[in-house]
Amino acid sequence: MKPEFSHTLTIAKIGTDGTEVSVGADEAARQAVARRLGLIAVEALTCDWRLHPGPAGRIAASGRLRARVVQASVLSLEPVEAAVAEDFNCVFVPAGTETDDIDPEAEDELPYEGGVLDLGEAVTEQLALALDQYPRKQGEEWSAPGESAGTHAFARLADLRRPN
Repeated sequence: MKPEFSHTLTIAKIGTDGTEVSVGADEAARQAVARRLGLIAVEALTCDWRLHPGPAGRIAASGRLRARVVQASVLSLEPVEAAVAEDFNCVFVPAGTETDDIDPEAEDELPYEGGVLDLGEAVTEQLALALDQYPRKQGEEWSAPGESAGTHAFARLADLRRPN
């Protein structure tokens, strides 16, 4: 399966001192990423990478993700614009050498094959992690249908406890 946003880099281009790479998604890629992530739109998507080779084909990576997205409010489904700015670290590893340990403190391991890293796919995955899971427009608050500000779901139970 071809990723929606693909920007490949061969590990041979990284060099012994490491390298810096900037990637940005074009309009078609942003639309495809929006569909994949269930967004209304991705208006901008860029990432500045710093890559350093390590032992056993591992590539230490740090990225600075920047994006402008439009999500649907979980309350009203109205469009909610959001800016995403996230610095992150990960490690590219040869496919099949990923560790089995689930350590929440460890850097994410991203497998690669054939000596080629897909920086664009890694950016898409990082964007998915950085998004607000429950976006709402400013000032929106949830209330149950038919519930006023002074009542709540258990108000009727309190009435049952009162003697007549």
